[in-house]
Amino acid sequence: MDCDLLIRGGACVTPNGVAEADVAVKAGRIVAIGSLGATKAVEIFEAKGLHVLPGVIDTQVHFREPGNEHKEDLESGSRAAVLGGVTAVFEMPNTNPPATTRLAIEDKFARATGRMHCDYAFYVGATPQNIGALGMLEEIPGVAGVKAFLGSSTGALLLDQEESILSALRGGRRRVAVHSEDEARLRERRALAKFRDPRTHPFWRDVETARLSTERVLRLARVAGRRIHLLHVTTEEELPLLADARDLATVEVTPQHLTLAAPGCYDRLGTCAQMNPPIRESRHRDALWQAVREGLVDVIGSDHAPHTRAEKEKTYPDTPSGMPGVQTLVTVMLDHVNAGRLTLERFVDLSSAGPARVFGIGSKGRIARGYDADFTVVDLKAKRKIENSWIASKCGWTPFDGMTTTGWPVVTIIRGQIVMRGGILIAGGRGAPIRFLETLPPSSA
Repeated sequence: MDCDLLIRGGACVTPNGVAEADVAVKAGRIVAIGSLGATKAVEIFEAKGLHVLPGVIDTQVHFREPGNEHKEDLESGSRAAVLGGVTAVFEMPNTNPPATTRLAIEDKFARATGRMHCDYAFYVGATPQNIGALGMLEEIPGVAGVKAFLGSSTGALLLDQEESILSALRGGRRRVAVHSEDEARLRERRALAKFRDPRTHPFWRDVETARLSTERVLRLARVAGRRIHLLHVTTEEELPLLADARDLATVEVTPQHLTLAAPGCYDRLGTCAQMNPPIRESRHRDALWQAVREGLVDVIGSDHAPHTRAEKEKTYPDTPSGMPGVQTLVTVMLDHVNAGRLTLERFVDLSSAGPARVFGIGSKGRIARGYDADFTVVDLKAKRKIENSWIASKCGWTPFDGMTTTGWPVVTIIRGQIVMRGGILIAGGRGAPIRFLETLPPSSA
């Protein structure tokens, strides 16, 4: 057999477990796995001593284009992704203008063509004005689904009235991704965000703000018979609610909420630790890890949401919430693997198989015959310090600056094309829209 690319001798994480194997790729797809010594290939990548993972899929990023390209754009954000070992991203709709119409969504796809380095999908944002169109908009090929902000965050998107939320949930069939904070409680508690004191951020946006919203949206999803995906879950109190709703609700957590804890992160990072929902005290971090171990968490998403240093250096609470994360997701989580907090197989489930299962991604998420040849090749023994100078995002900083991690991505392969090797982008602009099982176009055959 001849092939385009042969990945030889790596420890491959497949549905069968972790074992040394060769992987043959042709026309962007995996065509064989095993001992393939007789296979001829146009290109051979020697992976001995490395682990070959299914391509990491980050299902929550904010690349800020259009409207805030000074913070990030589709090119720079996807550059950060592939340098960090991420092969595909779902980009959020809170841009300017927001992705709430067919025209705005088509504009994003046009902007991505030839500029994005990883594969991509775009969410459509839910607003009171477009509820009637959501069922149509979520069917556009390459759209990841509907995103609903139930509490105000960065941008103007907000769906906070119960009747509007229920109408949005009744207005389509695909899984709805939810930012779950109670807007009424946020407004009531706004004065608790004390001047010059970002440590008060989790007191303003407190546990009950998250719990109340999650309780309500789960109830409404039950009434509507609609699947939902709870983004960046942060509290111990939400977890029992989510455990009781496993037939309709899936769960995301972020590396930030698994790694940082209040109040220390605010003492060290100031407003650079400010995000929504907030980084909370260690009891919540411990509960999230327990949820990871128990299988309650389905997906790891970075919530990559960059702002410039100048914006972050303003005075709290007049500072934007959000931090970069797409480039550091893999190494931070591999450091947790090396520390024994989760297995390598569980990381793959959270970052590849989980996203594919939750969102119905076609032919991605595992190393298996017939699947897209997307690989995140990592050196589990590599030990380096994360530094701001490594960050490709336009913001130029990371909350993990100075943190030494063990386990680093060394090669990123997308549909059989090596796009990053040794920390260098070597094949740019090759990204393509992600295919979803629920929106596959009819065959012309």
